[in-house]
Amino acid sequence: MSSNNEYVGIMIMEVPSLLITTILILLISLLAAQWWRRTSATGRNLRLPPSLSGLPVIGNLHQLGTDTHRTLQSLAKRYGPIMRLHMGRVPVVIISSARLAREVMKTHDIVFSDRPKLKTAYRLLYEGNDLSFAPYGEYWRQVRSICVLQLLSSKKVHSIGFVREEEAASLVERISESFPTPVDLSNAFATMTNNIICRVALGRKYSGSEADGRKLHRMLTEMVILLGGFNVGDYIPSLGWIHKLSGSEGKEERVAKEIDDFIEGVLEEHTSKLNKGMGGDQYHSDSRRENKDFVDTLLEIQRDNSAGFPLSRVSIKAIILDIFAAGTDTTYTVLEWAMTELLRHPSAMKKLQDEVRRIVGGRPRIADEDLVQMHYLKAVLKETLRLYPPIPLLVFRRTTQDIVIDGYDVTAGTMVITNAWAIGRDPASWGPDADEFKPERFLDNPVDYKGHDFELIPFGAGRRGCPGIMFAMSTNEMVLANLMLRFNWELPEGMKAEDLDMSQSSGLTIHRKVPLRVVGVPQLS
Repeated sequence: MSSNNEYVGIMIMEVPSLLITTILILLISLLAAQWWRRTSATGRNLRLPPSLSGLPVIGNLHQLGTDTHRTLQSLAKRYGPIMRLHMGRVPVVIISSARLAREVMKTHDIVFSDRPKLKTAYRLLYEGNDLSFAPYGEYWRQVRSICVLQLLSSKKVHSIGFVREEEAASLVERISESFPTPVDLSNAFATMTNNIICRVALGRKYSGSEADGRKLHRMLTEMVILLGGFNVGDYIPSLGWIHKLSGSEGKEERVAKEIDDFIEGVLEEHTSKLNKGMGGDQYHSDSRRENKDFVDTLLEIQRDNSAGFPLSRVSIKAIILDIFAAGTDTTYTVLEWAMTELLRHPSAMKKLQDEVRRIVGGRPRIADEDLVQMHYLKAVLKETLRLYPPIPLLVFRRTTQDIVIDGYDVTAGTMVITNAWAIGRDPASWGPDADEFKPERFLDNPVDYKGHDFELIPFGAGRRGCPGIMFAMSTNEMVLANLMLRFNWELPEGMKAEDLDMSQSSGLTIHRKVPLRVVGVPQLS
């Protein structure tokens, strides 16, 4: 009996010893692997960008924080406009200057045009069949061509001007009816931009009932937050189970299923309509063709096999989701921040109101031709985009081959993050007042946001730049001009401009964390 007890005692003593030995072996192995990576790079005579020390296994992940764009800006001030991090096993290069953004998005654009395969985006966006996250190649080129020609071209954007005008008028009416009660502008902007994209792309509004409107907004919000979140399995595959255990993977699957059910319903509705039309002359009439929406066009391309490649149902759903999400979220965040800054800077708001009211005069409606003359309006929106790019770190890129940038070696397969937020606030480009809201800096200044001036790249640039710039900004100009024409703006009683909460939400896009509530005082004509 005593010998058995001794044996048990020895085993109890040996277990901790065995555990400690195992941990030590694991740590030594990890450190050796890290050393091997560094020495192998040195053996290849590589000159890697400056980097900060990390920890075994996780690399620099613990140093990124929740406001990653701010953290990376701070690190760039110490390590320079190009630096190298390790996010788990993934090498990452951070670009934080206009000069190097030009290298990445213009000089060597094709090398940097691929996308990393991120698990959350893959799950939510139909396994890389969408436009934004699709790998660089022939499929991406063909899908982009369809989107540009059928929805985002200058001609198409101009042709839907009446939709922008009607939805802006509807927004004005809603704000007028709420007076003198404060209105939630954040929610109003989200609903309006959603209505525009639904009418143009999907054929009708899907916010007819309050319940449907809330559901659509919730799905979209959840998707954008998830896309901007962190999946440890992307960077440390052996720890991918954590994402599932935390419930994040289940949430992604739920949101993906809800979105897919919604888009399936849209396709069924349109397929039924098209099938009915094929039975008679109405389908082939000029008026029917003029009233086609984007989904109609996609289904016709699929039916006629006119895309030059088989356009699958999954591809159609992925394209619809891209247009639906990007057309809503990144548009209304610009309006939200523009109004925030104008409320904080009454003199700028007064200057903008004066310009709009002078150009429009006593006419009841604002026309696209009026917007062309509103130079201060354009300056306000440019300044807003400079300070608040909708996607502050843009969409990540991935190198397809070894390349030298600024004298440093960037190896194939490296993830590349361009900090558009930091570039927009770089004193080297914008002077010592780079953090201040001053629309005047864009008067008589040719710098624009269309991807040619790398000091201002809120929509990216090059091949993977956003093709929907004109669509989004036409909406922003029309809406903001109407708000300046129709209302004088006040904060809720007892609130001062300096009291506005400027904190930002987390996610792929940066919205206000606290909804913007203001009072729109109708302007008598």
